[in-house]
Order: sequence, then structure tokens, then C-alpha cells
Amino acid sequence: EEDSTNSFICLLKKMKEVQLMEKVVEEKEEAFTERMEALAEQWRDLHARRAQLKAHVVRSGSTVKENERLRTQALKKAKEEKEQNKKRESELLGAKKELEALTKQHQKLSKKLLKYSLFKRYLENVVENSQFQDTEDIISFYKALVRTRKDLVQSQWGHRQLTEQATVLLQQLRAQREAEMVQCRNELVQLQESLDQAQSDIVQWEGRCAELQDRAGRKAMELKSVSMAIHSLFQ
Repeated sequence: EEDSTNSFICLLKKMKEVQLMEKVVEEKEEAFTERMEALAEQWRDLHARRAQLKAHVVRSGSTVKENERLRTQALKKAKEEKEQNKKRESELLGAKKELEALTKQHQKLSKKLLKYSLFKRYLENVVENSQFQDTEDIISFYKALVRTRKDLVQSQWGHRQLTEQATVLLQQLRAQREAEMVQCRNELVQLQESLDQAQSDIVQWEGRCAELQDRAGRKAMELKSVSMAIHSLFQ
């Protein structure tokens, strides 16, 4: 699908390039033709002027000085015309080279266009069997789809970024809660150990208390016996 899309884009670009190149070639051909016609007209004017000048020299050959002046003027005019013709020939040669380069480029683009002609026929079939008016409508619709796809990709990327951030935050909270639970378990174990130790101490103290109470009872009995004995002795 991506290859087809790229080929489609290349086809559209090449079609536009070929149209532009055909237009440029036509303009260059027209300019070349105009230059050739102008050059031919100038050559005709030059020959006519030379003929007129020659006729004038023949008719007005009154003095050697006048003939020399006319000769010098004619040579100067011929030199100027020669320079102008050389300049025009140089321009004509440059235009010819440029036309050849444009022609080669046009042929190259024509070959590429022929290569992508299948896609052109496909577009024409799409225009015939759809609501599109021409290929420009298809291009506009395709560009809109590309922009929509780009926006969708950006939206998905943003959603993925938010999801990843939420996942990281959830993992951090989970790790924090697990650490708190481990700490609570450790504290609970310590409290349970303290409770067991306290209960063991209570049992020991209860035993000692019972022993002391027993000893106190015996001492009380002995004290009572002594007290009775003393009282009997006193009596």
C-alpha cells in the first residue's frame, strides 16, 4: 500500500513536471522561431543596406575623400553589424543548447510518465466511477486523508505517551504501597513478638505472684500461730 501511495505521489509530481516542461519547450520553440525570423529579417536588411550603400557609392563617387569617408563608414557599420550578428549567433547557440537540454529532460520525463501511465489510467477510471469531478479532486481528497492520518498518528502518540506516564505512575504508587505494606508487616511481626514476650512475662509474673501469695499466706499462718502462742503465753 505504501509503494502504491509513493508511486501515486511520484506520478502526480511527474505529470506536473511534464506539463511544465512541455510548456517551457513550447515557449522556447516559439522564442527560437521568433529569433530566427528576426535574424533573417536583419540579414535581409543588412544585404539591402549594403546594396544601397554600394549603389550610393557608385552614384556619388565624386571625390576620393568622399569615397574614403563612405568606405570608412561602411566598414564601421559592417563591423557593428558583425559584432551584433556574432552576439545574436551566441544567443542563438545558447538557446539551441538550452532547447536541447529541455528536449532531453522532456524525453526523460516522458519515459517516466509512460512508466506511471498505469496509475494515470487508474485515476481516470476512479474519476469515471466515483463522485470526483477530476484528478485534482482526488489529489485534494488524498491530501486531506494524509493530514487526517497525520493528526490521528499524533493523537495516538499523545495517548500512548499519557498511557505510559500513567503506567509509570501506577507502578510507582504500587511499589510505594508494597513498601508500606512490607513495613506494616514488619511492624506487625515486631508487635506480635512483643505481645508474645509480654504474655510470657505475664505468665512468669503470675507464677511468681502466686508463689508470693502462697508464701505470704504461709507467713500469715505462721504469724497467726506465733501471735496465738504469744497470747497463750501471755495468758
